Amino acid sequence: MKYNNVYINSINYELPPVVVSSAELEQQLQPLYKALHITPGQLQALTGIRERRWWQPNTPLSQGAAAAGRKALAAGNVAANDIGAIVYTGVCRELFEPATACHVADRLGIQGNVIINDISNACLGVLNGILDIANRIELGQIRAGLVVSCESARELNETTIRRMLDEKNMGYFARSIATLTGGSGAVAVLLTDNSFSSPESHRLLGGAAMAQPQHHQLCRWGVEPHGQDQLRQFMNTDAVAVMQHGVALGKQTWQLFQNTLNWTTDKIDRVICHQVGSAHQSAILNELGIAQEKDFSTFPFLGNIGTVSLPITAAIAAERGVLRAGDNVAMLGIGSGLNCMMLGVEW
Repeated sequence: MKYNNVYINSINYELPPVVVSSAELEQQLQPLYKALHITPGQLQALTGIRERRWWQPNTPLSQGAAAAGRKALAAGNVAANDIGAIVYTGVCRELFEPATACHVADRLGIQGNVIINDISNACLGVLNGILDIANRIELGQIRAGLVVSCESARELNETTIRRMLDEKNMGYFARSIATLTGGSGAVAVLLTDNSFSSPESHRLLGGAAMAQPQHHQLCRWGVEPHGQDQLRQFMNTDAVAVMQHGVALGKQTWQLFQNTLNWTTDKIDRVICHQVGSAHQSAILNELGIAQEKDFSTFPFLGNIGTVSLPITAAIAAERGVLRAGDNVAMLGIGSGLNCMMLGVEW
């Protein structure tokens, strides 16, 4: 896929106020660690994540997404009534219906002649949303569109910790430890046809996507029956298999991506990856032959924020001057399913 008339005008974010360290989570798990003879410090040692952020209890997802959206509209010099489409792309949603995008649009004052809907695809949601808006812009259907997402890891982590303490089972601990890497946050990506007076914009050149749905059982997050008329969240992850098959799929997608954009590795100035943890980051960079210094990471202090991870990392990299005008930037995403998507941006 290639684009000629699509620009990312701004990427903005909202961070939750509650900072939770890996040491704090392990303190809660102390009875489990004692029963299973697990040495404290393993969570940070295995993942490279020292802390993550959570929203206050009962914070609406649309509140975080709208806060990021307001920043994006202001930064891109685009008014709410200029938005032709808004998509909400988080794994976490407020209700089964209506679309969480409707909640966010109402908070932002977006209405009228506009497409409003949700898109869901595990950790690739924001990238899928970018493609949806980009296609509408490229076809001339709209001039500007907004992709928003907000993820919350608090509830799932609290449920998982309670269940770990109840079961004190090494098998369940191993399947659930990836859950403890989860962080929270919100992001908004504003895309336009570059007809607005924006202080800066970044051209979306195109990208590539590949899928191996035969691996859809490797990482699952949902709800399950728990007593009469009750449900509880669960997340089960075969972390080893996810990394093994995810890296293999990433390598195939990387070859297609480079061929599509006519990019060689030496032409790529920076890469922004989905933020899982240190082991995954090293594995994918090594397999793709990308020098460590071309990467920028946020997982040590934000954890894995699902759909928010990759775009928030790009936004922070830009704030810190890591992404500079003219850079060829590769955005690399791998999500449960398994799906892989890579986008190229001329910064």
